[in-house]
This record gives sequence, structure tokens and C-alpha cells, in this order.
Amino acid sequence: MVSRYSAVTVGILAFGVFISGCSHKAQSPSAPIGSGAPGALNIAFLPKAVNNPYFDVAASGGQDAAKELKGSFKQVGPSDSDPAKQASYVDTLVQQQVSAICISASDPDALAPALKRAMAQGVKVVSYDSDVSPDARSVFISQSDPDQIARSQVQLIAKQIGYNGQIAIVSAASTAANQNAWIAIMKQELSKPEYKTISLVQVAYGNDDDQKSFQETQGLLQAYPELKAIVSPTSVGVAAAARAIEASGKTGKVALTGLGTPNLMRKYVQDGTVRSFELWDPSALGYLAYYTASALVEGKISGKPGETYIAGKLGSRKIGANGVVTLGAPTVFDKSNIDKYHF
Repeated sequence: MVSRYSAVTVGILAFGVFISGCSHKAQSPSAPIGSGAPGALNIAFLPKAVNNPYFDVAASGGQDAAKELKGSFKQVGPSDSDPAKQASYVDTLVQQQVSAICISASDPDALAPALKRAMAQGVKVVSYDSDVSPDARSVFISQSDPDQIARSQVQLIAKQIGYNGQIAIVSAASTAANQNAWIAIMKQELSKPEYKTISLVQVAYGNDDDQKSFQETQGLLQAYPELKAIVSPTSVGVAAAARAIEASGKTGKVALTGLGTPNLMRKYVQDGTVRSFELWDPSALGYLAYYTASALVEGKISGKPGETYIAGKLGSRKIGANGVVTLGAPTVFDKSNIDKYHF
């Protein structure tokens, strides 16, 4: 995808060392991990998978924050959403003596042991996008209120199909905490009387992989000839679903909404495959995650509810219940406004 930001550095695991394509000031080996000493602001982002446009944009926000704070930044991670691979990256980052890890979890429980080991070594842990077990991090940066995200997607698609017909969901990994939370709330919303003639026929999992999401969408279209709509709360999935709907000649017959980036979805909005979809600004999410991690490293916050800190251009932030900081409400994109956004 085209971004106004520079390309995000992707680390490669080789012989136990991540080789980075960008230059940054390394933390002195003698500096205690997470000490907050000069030069210790060495923060790594670990997304579910690298080479994912959504996470690339989030990382660009982290890079901006790093420049403002004169800290170092790198992004590393597996090429697919594999919790075991993510856990191995956590261990290697600890060996590299990073001061903080910002992680979007493929599986909240599977990653907990590695993250707890990191925290025991003094590494600060911030989750963003998809949370880990609360005892395996200090703060979670939530995109928006989960209830609002989930219910608004149901409301968007219900209006498009006249509150009647079969719908399906194309999710990411079956273990992704954010996806599962949203789907549970979507089902609650669909149980309301106004949706009584809407039927959720299947939840499919594309594992945040473009080709698998495409194939899962094709499978839904074939299995349910009367399918009226698909909701895909994942940027990879919703773009792949749009492509599958077009390829199957279902444009205008099967509605689609979900969570996606304007750059990936622009074509499908302009040609009528998608009427509207939602998302927050991923770059702001990454920016907030980096600032939060820096505040932890520097001892300005500990992660306790009620603590406040300044997050650069995003202003003052307050840690809420369960150590959660919320970015803000999502934006609905359609033909009237999509060309104003470029991420």
C-alpha cells in the first residue's frame, strides 16, 4: 500500500539475532533493561504478522513517536499469525535487551509465558490492537470501545440489506482476542428484536492471510446461494472478501462491511462493491502505543488505573479499568469521504 510514511523495518530472525534494515541507536549492553536511563528508550513492535498493510501503518505511527522522543524503533515478527513464532520473537527481543515490547497478540494465552518472562527481566510490555492476558502486560491500547466497534458493523450491514437475510462473518485467526470479543458482541446485537429476520449462518476464519480469506469467502458464496451480506472485522479479510465478491459476480448482490484501511478499500467503495466500512487511524494507534511504552520505561506510569500521561499530539491519556487506554471512536468511510484519507 502507498503510505506517506517511510517503509517500516522488518526484522529477520537469523542465528538468534534480528537483522534490521534501518539504522537506530542500540541500547548500551551495560544499561539495565527497562531502567529508563539515557539511551534506554529502545522499543520494538511485534505485530501478529509483518508485511500486513494495517500493521505497517500502525508501525509508521510508532516511528513518528520514536522520532519525537529521540528513541529507537524496530518492527519484527512472523510472516503469518502463528503464536509460537510470536513467542520466539519475544524471547529474542529480551536477549537483545529492548526496553519495551509493543505486541498485537495472535493468541492471548499462548503468548503469556514468554511475555511474563520478559516482564521479569524488566522489559515493559504494552499490547495494542489485540490484547494479551492482563497479567502479561502493563497496558493495553484499545482501538475503540469494543462494544461500539462490534455493534456498529452489525448496524451498518443490517441497513444495507433491509434487516433481512443470511449473513456470514469472515474473521482473522480463531484465537485472536479482539476478533472473538467483537464476534461475541455482534451475536448479542443480532439477538435484538429488530434483527429477527437476519440469520448468521457461519463464522469463517481467514487467519489474516489474503489468499485464505479469499478462499473462505468464495466458500461462503458457494455454500449459501442466498447469502445477503458478509462482515469482516479484519483489514486483510475485508479486502480479500471484496475481491472474492467481485470475482464471483456478486457485486450488488452480496453486501460487505468490516474494518479496513481506506487505501485497500478505495477501489471497492468507488466501484460499488462496498458501500461503507469502518476503522480508526492505525498510525495513531501505533503512535499511542509507543508513547505509552516510553512512559512506562521512564517511570512516569506503572499501568495502574487512574494514572495519566501525555502522549504527544494525542494529548493527555488516562489508564482505565484493567489497564486499558482507548484511542477513540472509529470513522465510517464511504464514497462521500474516503478520498480524504490516505493510509
